Amino acid sequence: MKLGKLALTIATTATILVIGCTANKTVSEESLGLRTTNIYTEKDTTADKTAYGTDVAGTSKKIERAFQDAPPMIPHDTEGMLPITIDNNQCTMCHEPAVAESMGATPIPKSHFMDFRPKHNYDGKMFTKSIDNMKNEVSVKPISQLAGSRFNCSQCHAPQTTGKLAVENNFEAAYTKENGAFKSSWDEVILDDLDTLKK
Repeated sequence: MKLGKLALTIATTATILVIGCTANKTVSEESLGLRTTNIYTEKDTTADKTAYGTDVAGTSKKIERAFQDAPPMIPHDTEGMLPITIDNNQCTMCHEPAVAESMGATPIPKSHFMDFRPKHNYDGKMFTKSIDNMKNEVSVKPISQLAGSRFNCSQCHAPQTTGKLAVENNFEAAYTKENGAFKSSWDEVILDDLDTLKK
């Protein structure tokens, strides 16, 4: 019992000594984050006001992708187009492949007209999986309408602000394709006749 108390006393003394030795070191508030200014004022640390593009759809200039196959940014005004719901999607009025060229818009790619989700079974009471988790049984099938998992365009595509960042961004994209700043490479891997469903 005395040995236990002695060990506890030694451990406590060591802790006090360690804390005492480091207590004299002071960390300045300016060194706590990325900013090098006073943390009690936003005067010199506030970024520019967010300024989304105001060009009307069809008149704006495409924005380079951040990296190869990154979802393209929305270069035009989205006033009145958001929020997007499954029953009201203003984007498809111009970007639907059947009308995109005549509207001067980028068509929705083939990947958005593919069903990548397996159809599970539900009889109203019991849910059962239609695939074996231990096997690669993902079904990929072209469909005629926009995939249900893709209806919310603003989930991946966002308007781009013209404001400056408070922190400098020195990232440089290294595109893997010649026109990678404006074109996806998905068309090379998604074929019109791709259908992995077993019938």
